[in-house]
Amino acid sequence: MTVSKFMIGLVLSVITLTMFVPIVNLFARALSDPGKVHLMKGYDLLPKGFSFIHFEVVLSNAIVGKALLNSLFITIVGTCLSIFFTTISAYVLTRKNLVGKTPLMICLIIFMILEPGIVPEYMVMKDLQLLDSLWSMVLYRTINVFYLIIMMRFMEDIPDSLIEAAKIDGAGHMKIFVRIVLPLSKIPLLTIGMFYAVARWNEFFKSSIFLSSRDNTVLQVLLRQFVVDNDTTALVSAASLLSNNSVAQLDFSALKAATIVVAMVPILLLYPIILKYYTSGVMEGGVKE
Repeated sequence: MTVSKFMIGLVLSVITLTMFVPIVNLFARALSDPGKVHLMKGYDLLPKGFSFIHFEVVLSNAIVGKALLNSLFITIVGTCLSIFFTTISAYVLTRKNLVGKTPLMICLIIFMILEPGIVPEYMVMKDLQLLDSLWSMVLYRTINVFYLIIMMRFMEDIPDSLIEAAKIDGAGHMKIFVRIVLPLSKIPLLTIGMFYAVARWNEFFKSSIFLSSRDNTVLQVLLRQFVVDNDTTALVSAASLLSNNSVAQLDFSALKAATIVVAMVPILLLYPIILKYYTSGVMEGGVKE
């Protein structure tokens, strides 16, 4: 092993620890016994005692459950729509005989650089009667121009001979798109899909503006109210169920940690799944003997 590889590995290991240790600390604090949470110091990685009571309080709350379902709906449906419209737009924009391709690309790049402000976006949602509707966040920024350009670069690498052979066999654009382009674009599909999913799951600012009622709130908005603003009213009803239990003297720092873990785990589970198919997709493109 060379010195340069050792230094790169050392730097990457340090960066990994700066991300890994706080996450493990959150799990340890959330899983600690309520009466022993105060014994945790700094970045302890092991829980003090063991109890699921903090997760029980968070997950038994109807508001948290509703917010979690809303976030899942926005992320899943929104990501599927984004992938579909991004890929089909990329296919159209990579056709060599497309009329007006250059002006279209110039407009898209301008839209990417000069994003509209929150006031125009709010007025559009109001005119479409989508305020306080989950569809406002599902349809919001369905296509990201940067991800569209990434998809276009991958599609441009597909050999023209495959497309021409399909046309000779009588295949139309939709059949070429479904049978040839999509199967050869697994890696970019997974890549932009992960980007879209993470962005939609973590979206807080626009959700707090477009969604106003408790029934339509999302997990990130609820998380900020509890963790940042120290607004515990959303969890009072669940905590009151345990008020007669002398063992369950809830520690709110551990309750915050449990809430963060609940908001973090679904998106963390996405990475190993994507990595599995991403790796298999890379190997499929390798040279076989």
